[in-house]
Amino acid sequence: MLPSQEKILSLPQLLSTVKEWQVQNHKIVFTNGCFDIVHVGHVDYLERARLLGDKLVVGVNTDQSVSRLKGPSRPLQDEMSRIRVMASFWFIDAVVLFDQETPLELITAVEPDILVKGDDYAIENIVGHDVVLAKGGVVKTIPLVKGYSTSQVVAKILRDQQC
Repeated sequence: MLPSQEKILSLPQLLSTVKEWQVQNHKIVFTNGCFDIVHVGHVDYLERARLLGDKLVVGVNTDQSVSRLKGPSRPLQDEMSRIRVMASFWFIDAVVLFDQETPLELITAVEPDILVKGDDYAIENIVGHDVVLAKGGVVKTIPLVKGYSTSQVVAKILRDQQC
């Protein structure tokens, strides 16, 4: 098994791993997303998220979850491809799939010290903020790299295809 594949965990495996990290007093950072087409905006965001703590856990929406959120033409890449790409980054310590439309159940189970989303969210609109704050954790937003989004990449590909 390749090292990146060892970071892809089931929920029970993740919870066991997180428990070990907590015993070692590691600060656990959590974020989530679809990560359908990974671009520099994702890389910047995820690397900055990792700098906020000792371990970065990333929840990745399953294919069915992405389709429910983004429509029947998405995702463009299957969940195993998306989760493997996430696991390949040195600054991500664990990756887990979730099938719900929001990561609330996952956040409740993981109990991260720090919950992170992009600054396109107000803290009070971040799913799970209340759970994390109630446990004494912190919720932060990270500035997004302007001009980069999966929707923009898809739109450019479609425009270029028509030329």
